[in-house]
Amino acid sequence: MKQYRIIISGGGTGGHIFPAISIANTFRSRFPDAEILFVGAEDRMEMEKVPAAGYRIVGLPVSGFDRAHLLNNIRVLRRLIKSLGLAKKTIREFRPDIAVGVGGYASGPTLWMAASLGIPTLIQEQNSYAGVTNKLLAKKACKICVAYDGMEKFFPADRIVVTGNPVRKDLEEAQGKREEALKFFGLSPEKKTILVVGGSLGARTINRSIQGSLDKLFASDVQVIWQTGRYYQEEALKHLKAYRGISVWCSDFITRMDYAYSAADLIISRAGASSISELCLLKKPVILVPSPNVAEDHQTKNALALANKDAAIMVADKEAEQQLVPEALEVIHDDERLRTLSRNIEKLAQHQSAERIVDEIVKIINKETL
Repeated sequence: MKQYRIIISGGGTGGHIFPAISIANTFRSRFPDAEILFVGAEDRMEMEKVPAAGYRIVGLPVSGFDRAHLLNNIRVLRRLIKSLGLAKKTIREFRPDIAVGVGGYASGPTLWMAASLGIPTLIQEQNSYAGVTNKLLAKKACKICVAYDGMEKFFPADRIVVTGNPVRKDLEEAQGKREEALKFFGLSPEKKTILVVGGSLGARTINRSIQGSLDKLFASDVQVIWQTGRYYQEEALKHLKAYRGISVWCSDFITRMDYAYSAADLIISRAGASSISELCLLKKPVILVPSPNVAEDHQTKNALALANKDAAIMVADKEAEQQLVPEALEVIHDDERLRTLSRNIEKLAQHQSAERIVDEIVKIINKETL
């Protein structure tokens, strides 16, 4: 059997890295001899997460365009030119059968260079609104794997495959762990539980909304699992000191997300594509607070794709400090509403996404080598 060689490129956030690792793991479980190389941005979290998952990674000096300070883009262009050269050298040395892009600016130089050198490419677009990098790369891609319907407004319709976004393996198995999950967080099975997550770095608005409404949470007989993210834990713990009796588990990071999801009756989250894919698979009622600080405001578009189908509730970032906790407390005590949200979000779930993407990768390679 042929030994496959694959480059997977992209990253910048957990939302790009975890699906990339999930694709790599699935490919390796099917083809244990496969050679897999990651290419990322040298100062971003993939440089730590990818080696931790057991894969080799090459870092490029690439960075995103600075829309606010246009003069900074002279440096960005220099880095891009350097990254293209490095990507070319990496591809020539590694000789991949295919280059797979998972989005984020790190995938730009690698996939562009792969296509120019005649290497077939596949891109995965996680959001309901395509990013600039993927729109450029799609012109030369053999296949574009997407998570939402209606993506032909961004990409050539004949190359689109709806696969969904890959999620971490442990999360697919998170169902039915409620009892051990509540024990893990030291929470009561008698109370309703709200899970608050804002990504690995944290979400300022969500954290402030919780801090400013601890009185309401304290008075309402709910318990909270609060993941603050790295930048906000200290401040959150300061606020919690005044509420000795409140049932809140608070930390900057949750090691067992499968438990966190399993324990939750309602989730408050940003609207990143990976998070939404996980919530759909887990059938979890959710209030989405889209981050306004992302390219093309794609989180709002992701959230609306669900809210318009009554599969999630959306609270705008600028309204969250006033509305988020009151909305959450109203919903969590309304069992019928929770059931409706759960039923509707489940309809949007895409199962076995990593397997389906790997199927497409294998088809492309085999077609090229026939």
